[in-house]
Amino acid sequence: MMFANLSRDELRGLYRAAWRKFRQQQTLTPLDKQIVAVISEHPEYHVIIESAANDLANYSPRTGQLNPWLHMGLHLAIREQVSTNRPHGISDVHAKLSKLLGDAHEAEHRMLEALAEQLWEAQRGNKPPSEMAYLERLRGLA
Repeated sequence: MMFANLSRDELRGLYRAAWRKFRQQQTLTPLDKQIVAVISEHPEYHVIIESAANDLANYSPRTGQLNPWLHMGLHLAIREQVSTNRPHGISDVHAKLSKLLGDAHEAEHRMLEALAEQLWEAQRGNKPPSEMAYLERLRGLA
């Protein structure tokens, strides 16, 4: 929950600042490096990240829009979960799925869909996410 206290605009500014530092070859913090890695893997989002104007778009799945900020944030969350192996077993799922798909990034895409669904269900039910249900959903992918 490292970003829990940031507003939407502050969080987007954090991404933009990390990308700007990277592009200007400035020193990056460990968090900047994580953010830059995700942005680098999504060239389709570079125009949004590099925009001088604040991104005021309200992305809605109901209209078929993918929220690039949420997508990148979910990548960061998956990477944090895998690096800490929490929930226990997620590192194994990631390794198996990466091998099956031949690409760790594609494995993350599959996993982040499961994470987004789990978070949405928890929010809808006004309860904390279930690590066990999430892990079972992930195991079904590999």
